[in-house]
Amino acid sequence: MTTGDKPKPVSSTGTAPEIGLGVAKSAHGKDTTLACRYELKYRIPEAKARAIAEYVKSYIHMDRYAKLQPRGEYPIVSLYLDSDGFRLARETLEGKKNRFKLRIRGYSDNPESPCFFEVKRRINEVILKSRARVRQEDISPILQTGRPPSGYKGDAKVLRQFLLYTQYIGAKPMVLVRYMRQAFEGDSDNRVRVTFDRQIYFKISRKPKVELNSRGWQSARLDCVVLEIKFTAKYPAWLSNMVKVFDLKRGGMSKYASSVKKSCDMGFCAPQAYSYGTPQLTGYLDG
Repeated sequence: MTTGDKPKPVSSTGTAPEIGLGVAKSAHGKDTTLACRYELKYRIPEAKARAIAEYVKSYIHMDRYAKLQPRGEYPIVSLYLDSDGFRLARETLEGKKNRFKLRIRGYSDNPESPCFFEVKRRINEVILKSRARVRQEDISPILQTGRPPSGYKGDAKVLRQFLLYTQYIGAKPMVLVRYMRQAFEGDSDNRVRVTFDRQIYFKISRKPKVELNSRGWQSARLDCVVLEIKFTAKYPAWLSNMVKVFDLKRGGMSKYASSVKKSCDMGFCAPQAYSYGTPQLTGYLDG
């Protein structure tokens, strides 16, 4: 599928196009995530996304994972955890400045491919992200026992932090979200990363399993590309010029919150207080 194609609608059987089977086993072996950063989000049309990508190429290069893919984009799937009352989704929708998300992220259905327990915190305008690498087979035991597996060799401190947050709010698996990402990144001390996310799908899931391809995926049907700009220090002049040239307007965009809203529209799982048409939802996700 080319980057210009729009998301394909879900069929009557509830299935969606399979993705991610070509991801190399070692593609995400080294964790290069920006642990402390500023993050700006925009919802833009496909034509503008293509033009911006060409502009970005003049300053930073395609990231190492995108380079491995024939179409320059790779799949991401995240299992989001939340309380029964969707506390974390509500805090996002209400615009709470200091909040966090709990998710388990993967990049392939290959059982040898690792997954990552992630805590993503927002403190005012700063994003703090920490994650611990785990084996896919260990996800369920970790969530059931509330502790790292015996002999765990990853970042035990981060994993314990994740489990502490989980226990604190009574978080459980709620929603799977998947999409295709085109990403560019710089090598300077001021790490800059620009990503374009397309083909966003979601699925209600109570299973402690991260999976890209299975039945029941629903299209988020966002008529846009989600552009994210991330940097760790100063806001580069070329990015400032890009925002002006392409007339970019910042806007709230949470893939998890969008999925909760869509689930609510379909009568699946969202709290009654956030039912279809509720101002908090409509204003945040559609405005």
